[in-house]
Amino acid sequence: MQGHLIVANCLDGTIQKGTSLDVDPKRPTCHLKSPTGGMVEVALADVKALFFVKTATGRPDYNDARDVAPGDSRLVGARRVRVAFADGEEIVGLMNRFPPITPYFFMLPIDPHSNNIRILVNRAAVKEMAELSGQ
Repeated sequence: MQGHLIVANCLDGTIQKGTSLDVDPKRPTCHLKSPTGGMVEVALADVKALFFVKTATGRPDYNDARDVAPGDSRLVGARRVRVAFADGEEIVGLMNRFPPITPYFFMLPIDPHSNNIRILVNRAAVKEMAELSGQ
């Protein structure tokens, strides 16, 4: 099994990249296998967010859209939400439950062409979140 390609943005500003098969928001840790083969244990309490990505390098020249793509099937039953982290980063995404009731919650990027597939957010790292009106 290949695993999910993950970019862990840590609260201390460090970034760790690797693949993981054991990310579970109900468990306190997960493991990342680095490209060199080493294994690192990551405490969810120490991350701002885990980004499940298409490529580890990303697309630095691409700015994610902040509005809904017309006809996006992911909108069915989803709410459009803006999450502002304590470090100033903001993400606009889709969530099925708002407000979230768990310490860690998933959201989808609003842009279907984003390098991010889904994001596991540490609620403790969030300064502010709000549901955005309109679809």
